[in-house]
Amino acid sequence: MRRGIAATGLIAALAMTAAACGGDDGGSGGSKGGKLSGTVTFWDTSNDAEKGAYEKIAKGFEQLHPGVKVNYVNVPFGEANAKFKNAAGGNSGAPDVMRTEVAWTQDFASLGYLAPLDDTVALDKADDYLPQAAASTKFKGKTYAAPQTIDTLALFYNKKMLKAAGVEVPKSFDEVKSAAKKIRSKSGKTGLYLRGDDPYYYLPYLYGEGGDLLDTKSKKVTVDEPEGAKAFSVMKDLVDSKAAVTDASDGYNNQLNAFKDGDVAMALDGPWSIEGALKGKEFKADKGNLGVAPAPAGSARQGAPQGGWNLAAYAGSGNLDASYAFIKYMSSAKVQQQTTEQLSLLPTRTSVYDVKSVKDNQMVQFFKPAVAKSVQRPWIPEANALFEPIRLQLEKVLSGKSSPEKGAQGIGDAYRKLLKDYK
Repeated sequence: MRRGIAATGLIAALAMTAAACGGDDGGSGGSKGGKLSGTVTFWDTSNDAEKGAYEKIAKGFEQLHPGVKVNYVNVPFGEANAKFKNAAGGNSGAPDVMRTEVAWTQDFASLGYLAPLDDTVALDKADDYLPQAAASTKFKGKTYAAPQTIDTLALFYNKKMLKAAGVEVPKSFDEVKSAAKKIRSKSGKTGLYLRGDDPYYYLPYLYGEGGDLLDTKSKKVTVDEPEGAKAFSVMKDLVDSKAAVTDASDGYNNQLNAFKDGDVAMALDGPWSIEGALKGKEFKADKGNLGVAPAPAGSARQGAPQGGWNLAAYAGSGNLDASYAFIKYMSSAKVQQQTTEQLSLLPTRTSVYDVKSVKDNQMVQFFKPAVAKSVQRPWIPEANALFEPIRLQLEKVLSGKSSPEKGAQGIGDAYRKLLKDYK
């Protein structure tokens, strides 16, 4: 799941404040006579539309274990990675349990910040997890997290706007460009909002051209092969032709507002934005006006990245027994069913998809097959660091300061410096 990127210089600022938050403040406890006690501080990274539901669900753990107090803290996505590293690295203020983006798990584990969950109660019914979700929790043969949600990117579209323009739902980026021209002619509105601030949104274009960031088996950088440059060219053409509008900052809010207010007809987004979109004037009174389709294909194939969230325990927690039990609870089938019913987020447990309320959820009906076809990202400690070089080159290419070819080459050069054993 991606909602935005941290601002430059944020790490330094957070280093001064990280110690003020976290689970080592009154978090000691354990299990006495089989009963859990103490405090579990939980850093939740859900967005504004989701956090109310997640706080209520997290507090529900207290009813199951009256001796435990849950200290719920919502940490904005763009701050969470750096804030956790500062707290864990400084051994002060880290939470007991952290909701980590799937690309963070191996990074945190490689630094020794996460407790292995193997042979603990946290991994309850592990064989029930979707295989691709479980893959993101492993590092060097151990399991460091429990999968909480899984997602991918898809094309959100305004059904009324497309119908008024007389266009079908685009199945390719070429069709997006054609549809956008008719939409502008009919309504004066823009066809697509293109995230120019978040490198995660480069991936459907890269996969669509048949490319990838890395070949982890052969340890080879592949992003600077012709497909990487072609992906940049497709994005640039959409912007230059006015089929799409873009930005270089705050893209999550800008895109969501533009889409839900009817300023654009389409946007690449994920399940995490469903609740936010439905609160907009275009969909509040008519939820059926929101359409979701597979991410458009490029010239080679259709592909979107696998995303999602995991739950991990801080290795330095003073209350690991309660933390393991909390992870078990938050990743349980019952809680996953609740989050699907309330937020239309996709479960990571296969059994939950058999529940009628989940099976009947329209967004699940689309996103489950989309997730099954999604492209797994490299599950390596440097996975999250792979995005910053893309962000830098994306801004240059879309603004015309660099060519698509130089942009792709710039990413490849940065990767070879980052990944010393890759060629």
